[in-house]
Amino acid sequence: MTQSLGSAAPGVPGTSAALAPPVAGPVPLGRSRRILRGVAVVSCLPYLSLKVAWIAGSRLGIPRGSSLLEHRTTMAVANSVTVLMDAAVIVLALVLTRPWGLRAPAWLLTVPVWVATGLLAPIMAGFPLQLAVRALGGGGERRTGSEPFLDEWVFGVVYTGFIVQGVALGTLFALYARDRWGHLWRGSVWELPAGAVGAAQRLTAVAAGVLALFPLTVHLLWACGATTGLSEGRVPERTGAFYALEAVYVLFLVAAVTGAGLLAFRRGRPLPVKVPLALAWVGSGAAACWGAWLSVAALTAVDDLADLATPLMLLTYAGQMITGFLVATVAAHFLAERSTTRRAA
Repeated sequence: MTQSLGSAAPGVPGTSAALAPPVAGPVPLGRSRRILRGVAVVSCLPYLSLKVAWIAGSRLGIPRGSSLLEHRTTMAVANSVTVLMDAAVIVLALVLTRPWGLRAPAWLLTVPVWVATGLLAPIMAGFPLQLAVRALGGGGERRTGSEPFLDEWVFGVVYTGFIVQGVALGTLFALYARDRWGHLWRGSVWELPAGAVGAAQRLTAVAAGVLALFPLTVHLLWACGATTGLSEGRVPERTGAFYALEAVYVLFLVAAVTGAGLLAFRRGRPLPVKVPLALAWVGSGAAACWGAWLSVAALTAVDDLADLATPLMLLTYAGQMITGFLVATVAAHFLAERSTTRRAA
């Protein structure tokens, strides 16, 4: 997780407007939701404060010799974009807890929440794992002569805030989705009609599973210590945190493909429908968004020829991203089909 503090990724294909049936009336906002909304907003402040300070020219948390100081304009633009992204969390918290939020178009809400889920879930899983690895003495050492990117405390403050954001926003969205669309995932996989997912979605799920084999294998090799395909500058920087992060990528790819397979082929029939849906939602978001971010970061790393991404790295990130989009398509069509079937019934 210490590879970057800013992430950007494209959205997931939108679901049908059928997912937004008329709402009878506003759901009362309980104390717990108000608290969660406040927590989500407050947890954004450390990240926003740092980014605004950096845009204004402050060097708070940036050590002397950091590569961030070499590209002022690029840093200002990138920080401005990530400020808008984190500010969107505040907007989402309001939409999820206000009566008018129930009337928001389904795609206009689910796309940014899916992206937020995809960006935050690996941080929520990976950062504590990295800390545990470091506590057990597996942190490793930096490449000799390399300058630190940011002061160590910055990662602790920012990623702790991200984890709190993920918990608060994720809980708010789960409650909101239950109130608005809970009827779409009632029952078990066993009870799904044979036509809940068509042949096209089954083919898409198979394509996602086949395509995922490549990035999954490469990330697994890197997690186990292999250097195959890594750039010359990346090899000496592998630490316990690097291995933990690669294992997290494997975990979410497996979750995405598993969720899509369970939905498309009605496997795991005793399971509640929400289990494969959750696997597909979180797994696809993490794979697509982090695959996209890693691709962009690799293509823009031009400071040192040794750090340039290899073709294998680019193919791995692209495969990871495309797998996420394919799985998201399966889940979106499943929900749209369930909505149509419920209304017809």
